[in-house]
Amino acid sequence: MGELLKLLAVFFQIGLFSFGGGYAIIPFIHEMVVQTYAWVSQRVFTDIITISQMTPGPLAVNTSTFVGLQIAGIPGAIFATFGCVVSGVGISILLYRFFQRFNQSRYVFEALNGLKSASAGLIISASATILLLTFLGTSAIREAAYADWIAIGVFAGSLLVLKKWKLNPILLMVLTGTLGAIIY
Repeated sequence: MGELLKLLAVFFQIGLFSFGGGYAIIPFIHEMVVQTYAWVSQRVFTDIITISQMTPGPLAVNTSTFVGLQIAGIPGAIFATFGCVVSGVGISILLYRFFQRFNQSRYVFEALNGLKSASAGLIISASATILLLTFLGTSAIREAAYADWIAIGVFAGSLLVLKKWKLNPILLMVLTGTLGAIIY
């Protein structure tokens, strides 16, 4: 029961600070799940993020479900998902009431502009983390000598195919997933 409560508390905290959406929270989830609690390895975390992006629903919620499942099975998935969702619901209700009251305030408008900028920075950080985890197997840039050149080639090829021939993204995911299963 102690592990379930820890999952609930950690993902409640993640849900509480999920400003900017799922991509902006990836570095925080990574810090908590991989570095602080060592629940999953870097490689497993990358796989969880990949699966979370391909499944329907918010990234943070999908990630919490998959991590909870890895740690404590179905009860872990339930506790982690509930922790992630309940804090967001509470914040949404409070923000709705706040914006209904102060929707014409210039100060609120300017504060939101500041939050947009911070969210953009967090999304860029998340993108860098995902790229480093994918290509280097770690989030440390100093490991560049150990890059996965096959993954970089598949990434570059996918970008080329998407931009030049406008291939359906779902078909591209199936093809690159098959290629990855064959290569790795």
